Amino acid sequence: MNTSGSSPEDAYFRLLADPKARVSEKARPYYFRRVEQWQQFCLESENPSPAEATIDFFNRLSGDTELEDWQIQQAVRAVELWTRQIENRVWAADFDWNGTIDQARSLEQDHRTVLRDNVPSPLRSYPPGPADRISAPHETEIIAELVAECTNIIRKQRKAVATEKTYVGWLKRYIRFCLRRLGRSPLDLPLENIGLFLDYVALERRVSVSTQNQTLNALVFFARYQLQIDEIELNFVRTESGYRRPPVVLTREEIDFILSHLKEPWDRICRLLYGTGLRQSEGLRLRIKDIDFGQKIIAVHDGKGGKHRVVPLPKAMERDLSTHIADLKTRHDGWLRLGQGAVHIPSALKRKYPNAATEFAWQYLFPAARLCAHPRSGEVARHHLHEKSLQNQFKNVLRKTTIYKKATCHTLRHSFATHLLEAGYDIRTVQEMMGHADVSTTMIYLHVMKKPGGVGAPSPLDLPGD
Repeated sequence: MNTSGSSPEDAYFRLLADPKARVSEKARPYYFRRVEQWQQFCLESENPSPAEATIDFFNRLSGDTELEDWQIQQAVRAVELWTRQIENRVWAADFDWNGTIDQARSLEQDHRTVLRDNVPSPLRSYPPGPADRISAPHETEIIAELVAECTNIIRKQRKAVATEKTYVGWLKRYIRFCLRRLGRSPLDLPLENIGLFLDYVALERRVSVSTQNQTLNALVFFARYQLQIDEIELNFVRTESGYRRPPVVLTREEIDFILSHLKEPWDRICRLLYGTGLRQSEGLRLRIKDIDFGQKIIAVHDGKGGKHRVVPLPKAMERDLSTHIADLKTRHDGWLRLGQGAVHIPSALKRKYPNAATEFAWQYLFPAARLCAHPRSGEVARHHLHEKSLQNQFKNVLRKTTIYKKATCHTLRHSFATHLLEAGYDIRTVQEMMGHADVSTTMIYLHVMKKPGGVGAPSPLDLPGD
């Protein structure tokens, strides 16, 4: 297209002025500016392929949120005309110019996919404002008084520590909501306040259904046991619950790969979690006395819901655990000589057995390297390894692999149940080993099991041809 004696720039502008190009006079300088940007990008690019460098250029433009769709389309069109009509590049003839434009097309604001993420709805009685971030008068004193009273009631009922933290957390949020947003004490019109707060978390905060149920349980506990309200009738918006999402499950090969890249003691902990189906907290809280090599079982005390159960001791781990416990005995003897051999045990048990804290049987199977103070008693003793450390180690290994699943340490528990069901074990047996109160909880793993030919029917792409 380029005429002898004229520069490529002149030829390009003549091309843009051609009515067939359908480029307005006002837009022509912008076309040429995009070409210059593309040329500079290709010069600086480390990608030797001009086609791939061009793709990288358009990807960078697409990442600029200030550009409109038509500007991306204009840039693609500008480079296409230059490479095909001015420079006659061979690769440009096969380049997917239209596809590049379509890949950069953004969804409209009223697109049904965008609107699936519901915008928080303002509450009916009052608008949100800057007052939400400003402490109300005497807020700290009111929170401290009500939380202390609620904490005492929870501990008298001997609820789990996790339950206490959850209930106290929601009570604090509720008190701030009443004082800042409603402008009144949480003790005034408590049932109406609770209903409005439940509307707030459902409509404005857009929390999940499970979190709404958690909030409801916490505030009903507050109303029933702290405010002594016997008949509770609440009026609030309740979000409909959808189907439970299927759990993430790792294959045997993926688990073996992850375990092989974990270092001691994290590999042993994760192997035990997968081999027994224990929750992360249950595995870390195991003590030496809980491992019964004679009966080949592991006792799980104070699991979720305060339940107790036993699970089989994996034969593949018997020798490893036996060696690990022998090493721990040597370490514990050394700690005793240094005066560091005490472990945290329940206070009531310590009163009954004063020497239990230093006995080897009560030591954690996975002890921490450092001593720590008890948050309530202040007593300094040894605890188990921190769950955050285990999670970080697992995440770091997963990040270095090609396993692109949203897996955590808890995924090992999901994999345990799924693999047992795939091996043909009865669902009631798996339910008992998992510690599920209802078999319907265990049945969720039936949806992610590998079945002959895949999950359900095979894909038509995999059907044999005629």
